[in-house]
Amino acid sequence: MMLLLHVLMLSLLSGGSARVVQDFESECGQFFANGKSPTRFPGQQYRQICQTLNNVYYYATFYDTDNKIPVYSAYKFEGLKGCVRLNKWYIEPQLDDNNGSPNMNFETGVKKQGLGKHQALNGDYESSRYDRGHLAPVYQAQSQSCAHATFTLTNAAPQNPSFNRGQWKKLERNIAKELSNQCLPKRYTIYIVTGVVPGAQKIKNRVNVPKHFWTAYCCLDNNNKCQISSGFIGKNENITPKRKTVKNLEKELATLYKVTSFQLF
Repeated sequence: MMLLLHVLMLSLLSGGSARVVQDFESECGQFFANGKSPTRFPGQQYRQICQTLNNVYYYATFYDTDNKIPVYSAYKFEGLKGCVRLNKWYIEPQLDDNNGSPNMNFETGVKKQGLGKHQALNGDYESSRYDRGHLAPVYQAQSQSCAHATFTLTNAAPQNPSFNRGQWKKLERNIAKELSNQCLPKRYTIYIVTGVVPGAQKIKNRVNVPKHFWTAYCCLDNNNKCQISSGFIGKNENITPKRKTVKNLEKELATLYKVTSFQLF
């Protein structure tokens, strides 16, 4: 009986199934360098999501249910695949329904009661003047199916349109070019993590508008050592993100998140 109660409690804490999980290092650790996730914050508002479409894991997201935006998404880069955009957005059923599907789904296909209590919905972005800004991007996706899986609102945050379609888009392409030229020819395994820092404003009094977007990559050699790495951070406006070492980006993020330390890889 005690074992049954323990299992039930873990189920409730994790969102009710294996895709919104208690520990995504053990469930989908393949998206983290050496299996170790970036820093996770304590608190019931945070959820660990192994992003799942058609029962396949594509990347991992650390999600903030209070601000209704991700903290970060972690994924691997395997070269440019020429993926096309889906332009329809999924949600995560398990965030609002413990018995919901472990797969991301469209709003029309999920239970309406309580929907949106712990996550953003498409209606939040309508007439908001903000884009749904991808963290794990279409351009760097591992496959067309993975590109489709990036279109979930748990992988998006309100982004200034001129920034999203301007300097941030340019940065995503420049990073892909760097990695294709510097890391893939050496057969390094490439890990990327992209996140946001919450701001002071919300759209429709529900979804936090980040004040910063950031990203970092690490190229591991055959000995699992990070040989090539870099980080970038920019304000949520159309200015060029600043390039930093991973160590310096970690220091800045620790200050912005108001924590003693923040580890990316």
